[in-house]
Amino acid sequence: MSRGTELKLRTKTRATAMSMALAGTLALAACGASNESGSEGGGGGGGQSLSGDLVGAGSSAQQAAMEAWQAGFQGEYPDVNFSYDPVGSGGGREQFVAGNTDFAGSDAALDEEELATAQERCAGGEIFELPNYISPIAVVFNLEGVDELNLSADTIAGIFTGGITNWNDPAIAADNPDVTLPDLPITAVHRADDSGTTDNFTDYLYQAAGDVWTNEPDGVWPLSGGEAANGTSGVVGVVEGREGAITYADASRAGELGVVSVGVGEEFVAPTAESASAVVENSPAVEGRGEYDFAIEVNRETEGSGEYPIVLVSYHIGCIEYDDQSTADNVKAFMEYVISEEGQATAEENAGSAPISDGLREQAMTAVEAITAAS
Repeated sequence: MSRGTELKLRTKTRATAMSMALAGTLALAACGASNESGSEGGGGGGGQSLSGDLVGAGSSAQQAAMEAWQAGFQGEYPDVNFSYDPVGSGGGREQFVAGNTDFAGSDAALDEEELATAQERCAGGEIFELPNYISPIAVVFNLEGVDELNLSADTIAGIFTGGITNWNDPAIAADNPDVTLPDLPITAVHRADDSGTTDNFTDYLYQAAGDVWTNEPDGVWPLSGGEAANGTSGVVGVVEGREGAITYADASRAGELGVVSVGVGEEFVAPTAESASAVVENSPAVEGRGEYDFAIEVNRETEGSGEYPIVLVSYHIGCIEYDDQSTADNVKAFMEYVISEEGQATAEENAGSAPISDGLREQAMTAVEAITAAS
């Protein structure tokens, strides 16, 4: 079985089992969260009773994982009124820096302007950015009878710039000599909203296919033309309903769509949890950030075997110091659960993400332990 087929089968299985898995998450994750609370350095309130509100907003790519995390967290802390609006990464960052939410989920780290505003918003001036959700961004398509394709970075860039307009184009055929490609127009679909997924995808195109894709990375799609839709569900829905369409989306949402393996060095690599983790492990940290800011520069130009470069590193962004104790306790407990082995396993089961490494967990825990309330 090929790696692309394996991804589709695993994704289909998760989708079928989603409701059953979430139903069982409450008991399983509550047990895990309880165990974590008693561990050394546990920030989840140490067994105390938590209440009040916990408000987050942001990444729609995190939505499936967030639903599972919310179930596990509220199984342990049922008196916390938890809400998360999957409005998109840009909207999540905007709401957080404006002080309207307690934390943001974002598929891109804060830029310099956002960072400065966030530091002003937080009581002590320090923020955390924790790469708690790692997932490959799949290039997915709808072609009858074609489940998998190999595409180089230049070919993907050509499709999304509009330079390659038909599925039987010689560039696509060259990477897929054993595939019968239809004489069919390509409909390239992109996000209409400000999206961290778009930011990551355009970052990949800019770094890996700079001769074809000349626009700098941006969460807002920089080109005119093509077709647009809001959110992950929106772009996937368009592609599902139109033969010849192609888009980029969190790999867990591929469903029955065809999946692209992208050119890396001398091979083509499929989007899997393992290949996403591999590239993140070999990516450097962003320089010049604060003590608890662990933003990563993903190595998009990797030639490492088995490393998939179109990876989404999605963050949880919050304050190290909050204005009140209740908010600090709730954020601390939730972040501790998310980074725990149980929390990461729950996200993998329900969203297809790649569990963070022990090193990333230990790093994140330093920030969790530091979360406090203004005196």
